[in-house]
Amino acid sequence: MFKKKKDIKTDTDQSPFKGIGGAMTTEEILRKVRELEIKSKKITTHLFSGEYHSAFKGKGMSFREVREYYAGDDVRFIDWNVSARFGSTFTKVFEEERELTVMLLIDTSASNLFGTVTRQKKDLIVEMASVITFSAVSNNDKVGVIFFSDKIDKYIPPKKGRQHALYIVRELLTVEATKKGTNLDEAIKYFTTSVKQKSIAFLLSDFLDTGYDNDLKVIGNKHDVIGIRVYDKMDMQLPDAGLIQVQDAESEKSKWIDSSNALVRYNYQQHFMEQSEICKNHFKKAGAELLHVRTDDDYVKILQQFFIKRN
Repeated sequence: MFKKKKDIKTDTDQSPFKGIGGAMTTEEILRKVRELEIKSKKITTHLFSGEYHSAFKGKGMSFREVREYYAGDDVRFIDWNVSARFGSTFTKVFEEERELTVMLLIDTSASNLFGTVTRQKKDLIVEMASVITFSAVSNNDKVGVIFFSDKIDKYIPPKKGRQHALYIVRELLTVEATKKGTNLDEAIKYFTTSVKQKSIAFLLSDFLDTGYDNDLKVIGNKHDVIGIRVYDKMDMQLPDAGLIQVQDAESEKSKWIDSSNALVRYNYQQHFMEQSEICKNHFKKAGAELLHVRTDDDYVKILQQFFIKRN
């Protein structure tokens, strides 16, 4: 039986991005930032179109202007003072007050430096966070980030604009965890004290942690919270590969196990399913939403379906 989830150690140099724990040259960083900007803008423009805008509503409606009344307009919005002044019927026009704040809570812990298919979990986090960032700034929303491991690694206050988005992407690619472990509760508490305005909070992590349920309820009562749980195929299921050495990426403790043993593989999978159920229940009780994205999934399709579902 496994008391804690174990990750099979992999070669992190296979990652297309070497942020969150690896070194990149300035030239490589600039190239990756540009690639992510182009990819994110393409996704935002051609696939999400109005889905993001519709999924997250603004604070309300504000007056924009008056115009001539047309048949079918709501008579409740007729401006009688202006109509009397000009001898014709005019109606008030309102627009949605956006001014939304999007906060990304990004898990930088060592367990995300793992992947066995096309990319590591951290690469998936970087791409999804970049897409959300550019979707937000294209709608003139503010975006901020909290990077965390088992402590807060970096805080970027929410701002608008392309330059701010590019700065966030550079940090996504290069930020390094100060610790290997994960403390979700610490990140949630920091978010509570640092961000006072109501926000849309995306929490991107593999959620290999416990004890964050109470504070998740606190932010769930005030903010619009969406968890994105990233995982790898081998997080869920061991291969039948005989005697293999597994290592906990955060504690660095290792052990040998017989992966050809059906009971070992069953217990491994059951542990993953139990963690999934616990995580799901925490978000449900907090009134928050939770997405599950595997490293070989089409995350664009998953995000698009999520936005459409919220419309």
